[in-house]
Amino acid sequence: MKSNIFFLFLFISFVSCQDNKQEINSIERYNIIPQPVKLKVQNGSFQLDKDTKIVVPDAEDFKRSAQYISTVFSNVSADNIQTESTESNAIIIELKDFEEEEKYTLSVNSDRILVQAKNATGAFYAVQTLRQLAKENSIPAVEITDYPRFAYRGMHLDVSRHFYDVAAVKRFIDQLAYHKINRFHWHLTDDQGWRVEIKQYPKLTEISAFRKETLIGHFSDDPQQYDGKKYGGFYTQEEIKEVVAYAADNFITVVPEIEMPGHSVAVLAAYPELACTKGPFEAGTKWGVFDDVFCPKEETFEFLENVLTEVMDLFPGEYIHIGGDECPKTKWKESTFCQNLIKEKDLKDEHGLQSYFIQRMEKFVNSKGRKIIGWDEILEGGLAPNAAVMSWRGEEGGIEAAKQRHDVVMTPTTYCYFDYYQSPAKTEPLAIGGLLPLKKVYSYDPVPAELNAEEKKHIIGVQANLWTEYIPTEEKLHYMMFPRTCALAEIAWSPNENKDYPDFARRLLPHIGRLESMGIKSANHLLDVKSDIKAENGVQVKLQKEVESGVIHYTMDDSQPTAESPTYSTPINITKATKLRAQTFINDKPTGNGITEIFKWHKAAGKSIELSKEPHPKYAGNGFSSLINGVTGDERYGSAEWLGYKGESVDAVIDFGEMTDFKEATMRFYKGQGQWIYLPKSIRVLSSTDGEKYTEIASTGQVKGEGRGVVIQTNLPLPKNQGRYLKFEIENYGMIPDGKQGAGHRAWLFVDEIQVN
Repeated sequence: MKSNIFFLFLFISFVSCQDNKQEINSIERYNIIPQPVKLKVQNGSFQLDKDTKIVVPDAEDFKRSAQYISTVFSNVSADNIQTESTESNAIIIELKDFEEEEKYTLSVNSDRILVQAKNATGAFYAVQTLRQLAKENSIPAVEITDYPRFAYRGMHLDVSRHFYDVAAVKRFIDQLAYHKINRFHWHLTDDQGWRVEIKQYPKLTEISAFRKETLIGHFSDDPQQYDGKKYGGFYTQEEIKEVVAYAADNFITVVPEIEMPGHSVAVLAAYPELACTKGPFEAGTKWGVFDDVFCPKEETFEFLENVLTEVMDLFPGEYIHIGGDECPKTKWKESTFCQNLIKEKDLKDEHGLQSYFIQRMEKFVNSKGRKIIGWDEILEGGLAPNAAVMSWRGEEGGIEAAKQRHDVVMTPTTYCYFDYYQSPAKTEPLAIGGLLPLKKVYSYDPVPAELNAEEKKHIIGVQANLWTEYIPTEEKLHYMMFPRTCALAEIAWSPNENKDYPDFARRLLPHIGRLESMGIKSANHLLDVKSDIKAENGVQVKLQKEVESGVIHYTMDDSQPTAESPTYSTPINITKATKLRAQTFINDKPTGNGITEIFKWHKAAGKSIELSKEPHPKYAGNGFSSLINGVTGDERYGSAEWLGYKGESVDAVIDFGEMTDFKEATMRFYKGQGQWIYLPKSIRVLSSTDGEKYTEIASTGQVKGEGRGVVIQTNLPLPKNQGRYLKFEIENYGMIPDGKQGAGHRAWLFVDEIQVN
């Protein structure tokens, strides 16, 4: 009997082994983010168990990788780490002299896993890939060759507006490592709080690290409200060292940011002598830009050099970020000292003074063997000789810097600001504004086509930014990060020619499940219904979602869709005031966010429209017809219903197709001065019967916008008039005044539906 049991055990083991080798795999099993350079599906799988050996080169970094493997695969014992090769049931890491620093190859079959890498960094990324492949201790057979597109793959976290403790920062770093992101840009100082201990200046943590209260709601609310609660915190130098070491263990370099010369009010609260005026000052209790900045005098430079000396002792990385953004020149213009310094140094103007400030700080940082990196405003007045640039106000600054042969990290607001809304769903939590959905993030290519081959070499990477004005908790931080960070990872790592959004969305759905198992709640909008509304000879609505799973049901009678409602298959025609609702269903159960589109029918809806200028390509909505499709936009100015113009005015001509009576025009504009968006300086309405000769029938001066809203509606009575054409001349606000964000730059103009009755 015992003999029979023994042979039965051998038979089961043999069959199991054979099944392990013959297991048929499909591409759907390989949901890796970021997508590897090359992946070849193989049949079979490798089973991890307590006897699995980990074979690594006899080097400390590789032994650390082996320990990491035993941590992430809990059933693989650290006692099984060895340096002698074995042929079966082993994870083997070998050195390979690849040209690319972070390259690895990964070969998995039923007997072993073989990782080849030039160094421990590549081996670490191979393990991240294995983590994503593993399912219940089974890893499918595969052949992978992989290396990153960019050397700099960054993620930014602002801890000044809202503070995150060391444990939360470490969890943030864990997710960067999991997605092969290798730079952590730590925004440690700003107007609202100073977060790093500086031994020589204890008042920075006694005073500057705390604010008396915090804004409630949105910056644009009128009146603004506050919570009345003291808020703050800081990291001791020992905690900083702990975080830097933790990041290094995950092959991540920390880039610290110490803001200058602007965004410095929190510092001035403790050391008012560094300002151009006497004060008093206090750490900012609201968001935005403050006029008071560092004064470029010797005691200021001495202070900043002493601060940076301690900072550089804490952060061993190549780059020190010195900010340089949004520095109002108001106080410098009013300062006799500054004006005399401009003359003495032949600096021409205040922009030249900022360049002088940055170049002085760069010389000091260079003298310590480091380099500075700053936001693209450091270009103004002349770029410091060895500085690198983070281009955030679009790509223009990055393009200019690359043409000057300076290294650039692309991080434009329109693709890389993860504090923006990520869905038009009304259930989305409060955000700063705008709309940056996952698909738009994924579409970004950080290398501008305008650059030649040599200039393109200076685009060293890409970064996304998490500004935390409206992100007070770690839970919301994760929600705003994911899944957009997954898209960023693929932009930064994978070859641009390999990018495929439908395939990315397919891989992302199970990846979101992996994140949930780690306690990360993502903003999963893959199954949300999205609408594409066009107006030309009527209004047509296309409904879509980002993955194939599920079907869309819709209603047009103000009832909620059910599994029995009509199934969407072709575009829907709208010819009157209508409330369209749509919802995704899987197995007859609703899933994802549905939509409700309210069509306010008017005489211009579905007619023909021409604009004198194309909107900015990043804020082009659904094209010109966004202005006459019957649907109005909301506070997400990056949504399909808004057209944005950067510093330009625009004329819109609507052709009604026949002689029409006009009584009133209603226009909608966006007000968001924190985002450089201003209401029009003036509007003129003109009428024509032939499209050639126009007569003015209404006008208004500066459009006013009072109250709590950011969407401003303007009603223009039209004297009893008849015509076939109406022309709307909308004048841009012009130059942004001193003391406001974006001062000295031309304002944005955002326009929505033009309703005519």
